[in-house]
Amino acid sequence: MPRPGLLYAQVIKTVCRRRLVRVSHRVVCGTLAAVEQVLAACGWQSNTACIERLNLSMRQHVAALGRRVTTLCKHEDGVRQQVTLSHVSYNFCLPHASLRVPWPQPLPTKGTGSAKQWRPSTPAMAAGLTDHVWTLREVLLFRVPPWPQPAGGCAHRSGEKQHGERACTGDGRPHGRL
Repeated sequence: MPRPGLLYAQVIKTVCRRRLVRVSHRVVCGTLAAVEQVLAACGWQSNTACIERLNLSMRQHVAALGRRVTTLCKHEDGVRQQVTLSHVSYNFCLPHASLRVPWPQPLPTKGTGSAKQWRPSTPAMAAGLTDHVWTLREVLLFRVPPWPQPAGGCAHRSGEKQHGERACTGDGRPHGRL
């Protein structure tokens, strides 16, 4: 179930004989006006440049997407796990040169090198989700809490369960036996 307020749009490229023929947009979550408003606030527009850059990064970090290899991803779950780890490490562990922030005062180094002028920053730091560059160990040991689910998330009302279906409590969690 997507988080409330999630905006998600797709850029769809149509290619014919290795040539780009058409670019269209499709809104998956939210409305077109809401997506355009958020992009316009940053001075952005929906295009394929970011997508192509992201696809290249994904192919470089996940071997199964770049070429046919005999790794642990012979099934969909293996690919999903590798892609998830790649997304998390890309956003929390990998500092991006374009996001670096200048130090208020240059930091001296321990050796004879020049002082550090820039503080490394990740996309998660730029979005305000964290205050430091994470290590892979921190990522792997982090326990993700579930976000609050809406109350009464059951698709059916009590007493209308079908054969083999679980009944629901008021908070949307199943109970009972199959």
